[in-house]
Order: sequence, then structure tokens, then C-alpha cells
Amino acid sequence: IPEGVTLLPNTSGARNAEEAVRIARLARECGCGDFIKIEVIHDSKYLLPDNYETIKATETLAKEGFVVMPYMYPDLNAARDLKNAGAASVMPLGAPIGSNKGLCTRDFIKILIDEIDLPVIVDAGIGRPSQACEAMELGAAACMVNTAIATAGDIPAMAGAFKHAIQAGRAA
Repeated sequence: IPEGVTLLPNTSGARNAEEAVRIARLARECGCGDFIKIEVIHDSKYLLPDNYETIKATETLAKEGFVVMPYMYPDLNAARDLKNAGAASVMPLGAPIGSNKGLCTRDFIKILIDEIDLPVIVDAGIGRPSQACEAMELGAAACMVNTAIATAGDIPAMAGAFKHAIQAGRAA
């Protein structure tokens, strides 16, 4: 890993807390460091995160010194439990993974931003730069964007558009 580069491996594919913990430990042993994005999804149709199993994995990994960034369904009680379990941030979905539908869970994300004393990183569903801008206007710390950029006809141009949208949203 080049100096100055921080990797954020994730536990994508984990169907329960035990599998997520195993994947995180393997990532650390492979030299990926202590940052880990927890994804526990046992629903292969909708790809919605399992908050209960995510909380269990977060608690175990935080105790082992991981910087845990859990992907979650935006629920205030689950976010509180994740914070108490040692999460470094919470990463609520804006819409289902890969859907590009934007901030379908806007009101719930705003509740998390207002009530949880952790960075809120909107993860999943962001399909347009304007949606990322809106997340920043709500007070999100960041957005995780994949499908919208990865499937763009001009990937560098789309990434640049998201960069400018994030900057605009933070300024607003």
C-alpha cells in the first residue's frame, strides 16, 4: 500500500455479524489497516442492511481497535446503538444499493444528522450530483457514491461533477 493511502475495505458479502468480523480480521491481516466498512446484508433481493447484525459486528470490531464505519438502514435507535457499540460514523442508505434514486430516506437521514454525534455519511442510492449536494445541505459529512460514477459514460467528468456538487452543498 503506497504511503499516505488509507484503504477502506468492506465486509460486502457478509450475511451475519460473524462473517463480517471474519472478513474484517482478514482485511487487517492482509495489511489493509484498521478502517473497515461494515456491510451485513442477508437479503439478496433488496440488499437492505441488517442493523441488528451490524450492531453486533461493530461492537466486536470496535473492541479490537477497528475504526468501524457501519452501513445501516437509517433508524435513530439503531444509530444510537451503533454509537454506543463504538462506531466511528454511521452510513445510512439514501436509497437501495445501485438504484440511483437519491435521498428516499431524507427525513430519517436528517434525524440522524440532528441527533447522533457522529459523522453521517450517506451511502447508497445517490445517482446524481444534485442529490449529493442535497445530502451536504442537510448536514451530512460525506457521500459514498459508486454506481452513478462507475456506470457513467465519462467517468472522470462524472466524478468531477460530484466533487463540485459536494463543495456546493457544503458551502450552502
